[in-house]
Amino acid sequence: LNTTQFRLKRARRYGLCGPNGAGKSTLMRAIANGQVEGFPSQDECRTVYVEHDIDGSEADTSTVDFIYGDGSLGTREEIIAKLKEFSFSDNMIAGPIQSLSGGWKMKLALARAVFRNADILLLDEPTNHLDTVNVAWLVNYLNTCGITSIIVSHDSGFLDKVVQYIIHYEGFKLRKYKGNLSEFVKRVPSAKSYYELGASELEFKFPEPGFLEGVKTKQKAIVKVSNMTFQYPGTEKPQIRDINFQCSLSSRIAVIGPNGAGKSTLINVLTGELLPTIGEVYVHENCRIAYIKQHAFAHIDSHLDKTPSEYIQWRFQTGEDRETMDRASRQINENDEEAMNKIFKIDGTPRRIAEIHSRRKFKNSYEYECSFLLGENIGMKSERWVPMMSVDNAWLPRGELVESHSKMVAEVDMKEALASGQFRPLTRKEIEEHCSMLGLDAELVSHSRIRGLSGGQKVKLVLAACTWQRPHLIVLDEPTNYLDRDSLGALSKALKAFEGGIIIITHSAEF
Repeated sequence: LNTTQFRLKRARRYGLCGPNGAGKSTLMRAIANGQVEGFPSQDECRTVYVEHDIDGSEADTSTVDFIYGDGSLGTREEIIAKLKEFSFSDNMIAGPIQSLSGGWKMKLALARAVFRNADILLLDEPTNHLDTVNVAWLVNYLNTCGITSIIVSHDSGFLDKVVQYIIHYEGFKLRKYKGNLSEFVKRVPSAKSYYELGASELEFKFPEPGFLEGVKTKQKAIVKVSNMTFQYPGTEKPQIRDINFQCSLSSRIAVIGPNGAGKSTLINVLTGELLPTIGEVYVHENCRIAYIKQHAFAHIDSHLDKTPSEYIQWRFQTGEDRETMDRASRQINENDEEAMNKIFKIDGTPRRIAEIHSRRKFKNSYEYECSFLLGENIGMKSERWVPMMSVDNAWLPRGELVESHSKMVAEVDMKEALASGQFRPLTRKEIEEHCSMLGLDAELVSHSRIRGLSGGQKVKLVLAACTWQRPHLIVLDEPTNYLDRDSLGALSKALKAFEGGIIIITHSAEF
């Protein structure tokens, strides 16, 4: 922006519109931080910025302490009473922030802004993670609270119901239009992509997933969830119960439900971030899954000083996806260690498996090359297990291994699945070409730090990184957050054209 005017009236509601990277969030942060010349100070005009996400460092803080710790916003009793007006239950109020769903975290951030008695509310994507009930609540609150608000949102229906003016980025200036988004689009037809997903001229493209061994039709299941129940330790009842479904290369599955219903938990179990309490999750041995988390920035938060190209190189330089290394489905726990003590009788000798190295086709499944420890004096005080030579390696069928060594088998399966994704050199040119398919230009990919990217550009980077290995299944948790209308339109068209399966959590009926 350069030598532009910016005037707000009391109790009016403004929508701030412009493409990704125009500086909408930057402007609102600058206002909140007192960096805009001529804007009244916080003493004259209390301005509160409501961000997308609550700071992760406060995850263990209780909901009531999150507000109380903000200083002079009322007694604990007053804060608890007010939170109940916002429909927070006793358990939510006393529990840690990390136990809240994305929708309730956004509602908590809004509640904190209200406690501060704001004269101006700066709302950055306030409907992110909110279900339809809470979006309706927010519309009613903003329309009746009498507080001036500036809103950045990609939710066109929400803007139409709330805003009275549109402030639009035009040639380094801010231009104000009276009316809601629909009326603005009539006057500025070029901005139609803010309103209709299908009007986007931008194009995204996901890489083709490639061959899956044994899958001859696009209707054959590549993921099966059977009688699956999940319960977080220490909670009174399961978050999800007795779930059954399957997914194929032709699947287009939407996971919908109110905030806190367990949608993200279901996806986390499916992708191996969590282990089911009861039941089974089967994933085809060679299936590659791309998972974009609800809080998409979590993928890149610890890499802000890298360029997008450096981040992708770091993530895949070992031949594996480093993001998946710490998933629960890959961590060996005490139960696994106990099971892995199973003794196999091979050539008349007692053996335990030391490592699983590779696999090959065997009948309708696979068999795996194992190296062993040889048992001596078993059952006696002098019992010991001695490493055997590689010439003593043996091939064992999958069915014989999965009961005791399922995670070691899965590790080999994952490496084979990644190897079958056709080798991609991690060169600057290859990375730039891949990222260009998701709307990022080469200059930005190779020369801009992630820290300096807009929210929308960061999400495009996450999409590019997560699909680097040519996935067969793309799992998206709230993909409509942070992307502008142009990019949402491009994403919806890319997903329609994608040759693999798709599972989406979204509160956007339009999407």
